[in-house]
Amino acid sequence: MIVDGVAVFFRRLPGEGPPVVLVHGVPTHSEDWMPVLGRMRGPAIALDLPGFGRSDRPPASAFDYSMHGYARFVDRFLGRMEIEEHSLVAHDWGSLALIGAQRQPARLRRLAIVNALPLLPGYRWHRTARVWRTPLLGELSARLWSRRALDLGLRESRGDWSRHDPAFVELIWEHLDQGTLDAVLRLYRSAPEPELAAAGARLGELSSPALVVWGLRDRYLPARFGRAWADALPNSELLELPASGHWPWRDDPASIEPLVRFLEP
Repeated sequence: MIVDGVAVFFRRLPGEGPPVVLVHGVPTHSEDWMPVLGRMRGPAIALDLPGFGRSDRPPASAFDYSMHGYARFVDRFLGRMEIEEHSLVAHDWGSLALIGAQRQPARLRRLAIVNALPLLPGYRWHRTARVWRTPLLGELSARLWSRRALDLGLRESRGDWSRHDPAFVELIWEHLDQGTLDAVLRLYRSAPEPELAAAGARLGELSSPALVVWGLRDRYLPARFGRAWADALPNSELLELPASGHWPWRDDPASIEPLVRFLEP
């Protein structure tokens, strides 16, 4: 699929009716959603954002790698796919898809927030993000990445600093090239904390049923932001997972079932 000159890879489950759209975070891609997609009946679509996974990595002169640039791209992807009414699942930076959703809230049937970057007041960037947001230091960090460094860095996402499944590390490492790392730096640098809060100013207009799934051992996104998401969305329920970190469906596969039930009522 070509969207605005960018070749976009996506995974699709066939089915009738409005689809579920799953938007990944950093530094993953649509394959991250396979444990969830494997339990769904469809229709569903999970895309690789530009710069990630199997999608193109256009130069910065040809693509806007800012949070608002990505938000506009998701809107154009939905338009290219002729998707209007849909449900949305957002993890980590996938919350940028809500920027467009706030402009057209009637199109959103259901919303699932899974340890997603808060478009809310009060958030402060975590340690790794602060490195990426710092000129020169971020570039140095990006050039020092190795599979071992990725393995060690991902442990910050879990409360006990334990290793992820090597297959999950490999899933990310396989597509983590310089184009992806450059995209990561540009994305993080486009989003000072006040800009995140401003981007969610109209969350209260999203009246569709919402489920907030939050791994409480996430060192990137403290537990209070799961509750803050639930407070900001007027028709929401909160599912807290005490033993899970930033990727709840990988730390606790049992959490997939309530998510799928919510999306396929």
